[in-house]
Amino acid sequence: KLSSVNASVEGRIDKLYFKNIGDYVRKGDKLYDLYSEQLNNAKQEYVTAIEQEHNLGNSLINYGTLVESAKTKLILWGMTNAQVNQLAQSNQASTHTSFYSTETGYITTLNAQEGNYVMEGGTVVQLANLSTLWAEAQVYTTQMSLIHKSENATVEIPDMNNETINGTIDFVNPEINPD
Repeated sequence: KLSSVNASVEGRIDKLYFKNIGDYVRKGDKLYDLYSEQLNNAKQEYVTAIEQEHNLGNSLINYGTLVESAKTKLILWGMTNAQVNQLAQSNQASTHTSFYSTETGYITTLNAQEGNYVMEGGTVVQLANLSTLWAEAQVYTTQMSLIHKSENATVEIPDMNNETINGTIDFVNPEINPD
């Protein structure tokens, strides 16, 4: 299964924590730190709304709604709830924001380097989750009657010390190769 980790807001990648194709990334691992004017402004809006809610209360303006709106914007731009809560507690908006992997897998494509700018929606990395794999096999036509969908199958991989992987047959292609 391939999944892409896309930038949710534009900015400059100042720190990449995984730099090589083939690196294993776990869900929740820190992927990169981003400097983004848009995100920095949104973080400052959130901090200001919290301060105004504490200092002025909800007299003519409902600051609680402003706080929730600013928080929602930060979440939509890829910050985690823990990061937003930390921002609320510290009342300090840092200039860089860390982004974390939402998937587990091996990096198959790395589209960014430190110092690169990424656009909103741009792919930073692609991950391949190897928890589900396909193995393709060819059999002689005389053996076709022995193979049925949903039966158990065992695959040995020579390059992995003949490791055996158990699975089930999911698809039987009716194509016959004349060779």
